[in-house]
Amino acid sequence: MSIFIGGAWAYANGSLHLGHISSLLPGDILARYYRLKGEPVLYVSGSDCNGTPIAIRAKQEGVSSKEIADKYHHEFKESFTKLGFSYDIYTRTDTVHHHKVVQEIFLKLLDKGFIYKKEIEQTYCEQDEQFLPDRYVEGICPKCGANARGDQCDYCSSVLEPLDLLEKKCKLCGNTPTTRATEHFYFALSSLQNALENYTKNAEQKLLWRENAISLTKRYLHEGLQDRAVSRDMLNGVSVPVKGYEDKKIYVWIEAVSGYYTASKYWAEETGLDDAPFWNSAAKSYYVHGKDNIPFHSIIWPGILEGLGIEALPTHIISNEYLTLEKKKLSTSRNWAVWVPDIIEKYDPDSIRYFLTINAPESRDADFSWKEFIYSHNSELLGAYGNLVNRTLKFIQKTFDGILPEKVINKEIADRVTLLYEETGQNIEKANFKKALEKVFELVRYSNKYFDEQQPWKQVHEDTEACKQTLADCVYILGNLANILAPFLPFSSEKVKGMLQITEQSWGPLLVSPQKLTKVEPLFERIDPDRISKELEELKKCERI
Repeated sequence: MSIFIGGAWAYANGSLHLGHISSLLPGDILARYYRLKGEPVLYVSGSDCNGTPIAIRAKQEGVSSKEIADKYHHEFKESFTKLGFSYDIYTRTDTVHHHKVVQEIFLKLLDKGFIYKKEIEQTYCEQDEQFLPDRYVEGICPKCGANARGDQCDYCSSVLEPLDLLEKKCKLCGNTPTTRATEHFYFALSSLQNALENYTKNAEQKLLWRENAISLTKRYLHEGLQDRAVSRDMLNGVSVPVKGYEDKKIYVWIEAVSGYYTASKYWAEETGLDDAPFWNSAAKSYYVHGKDNIPFHSIIWPGILEGLGIEALPTHIISNEYLTLEKKKLSTSRNWAVWVPDIIEKYDPDSIRYFLTINAPESRDADFSWKEFIYSHNSELLGAYGNLVNRTLKFIQKTFDGILPEKVINKEIADRVTLLYEETGQNIEKANFKKALEKVFELVRYSNKYFDEQQPWKQVHEDTEACKQTLADCVYILGNLANILAPFLPFSSEKVKGMLQITEQSWGPLLVSPQKLTKVEPLFERIDPDRISKELEELKKCERI
């Protein structure tokens, strides 16, 4: 079965923070797992280089939008690489290819009657002498009273139009905007109400989406889908491919989600491979993002695909809740965030991946605290897993000159390993990544206990064959732990596989060939707990009130 995985596209207007990585990491776990299973995988994402946030940042810094987009796109690529993200293609929305394919999508929807023109009132700033894109308008959400942008309220998840806001202000100058008549293109989303209701009902019955995606999508459907503007008066973006309207841009919400399809086409073009198997009804597709992006993946993108007649509607929607920081909401404006370029310079990427998975906001908000992060590294990664690897392999090196013992593996241990592959695989496929990792670390704890109970340091003097059996069992566990953990902790898994000279790539119990160990090195270094207070001091020092 073909597996398509789409990771949400981050705006290239500022550095990534841990909230972004928390919501995107499931995509890489899925891609690595399915590749081990031998399934054809296409894992795509990119940087969102069009739209308002980048234009605002460029204006603030007195540079071009392209300079801002280039800077952060390259930073994103570097950050994802250092964290082990294994995208098949990571592209950007300001490429000629993306613009061309998005325009083709627009024209197909226009031709099929799903896009139409109408005259509307739009917010206009007299001071800046321009129509205001939705994110240039800020005010009060009419539904919940929270501060909101002109496109969406992050507090109550309502999809908004700028004219809906109360106490409207222009983000550029702070003045109250007026309104002017203008003509725009609209997507006939309301005509797809029944199709999207059936689609959502099917996903709910099969338990394929996260609960937050189901409940929020049902809320939108209950309120009734409204036709939405698909063009805006903006300076940067994909031009509307209709004569006389070239100065207007295709609105980012339709253009950015189409990036999954344009990236797939670009991958096919670059590799010479066929992407068609990832876009038919037999394909399994995972869309991975934070909960603020749910309606774009559960309604807008399926609506576009329905309109185009493409069968491959998203099957699995993996929408994380929010990650908080030291019990407070992440805030980029207040600089209350752990920035990815900073943390990857100081800490092991597998430590970051481990903590963000075992502490993932899968069904409710989760907190990142420096204390928990450092304690989890020292006690779980280093103290449990790293210790198991080190004590086993160092003992073999010291006692048997590094020659791995050859024995028939204890049946109870072989059965435990087989069961763990089944349980971990099922949990990954159902997007229960936290539960999957917890199950793996149950075997880590069992294995440490087994090593302690068998006491190979005594067995080697009293019963050499029993000692070899203990060590053979432990090596078998280690090889398979490294294999099962490869989707979660790719760097340390590679180290263990390297020490044991495991080259096989498959999902299922592996036998470790008897041979001489290569150099045994610690998997992880201990982090000094003094770093907790230092990181907290740094965090508070940089916070803008």
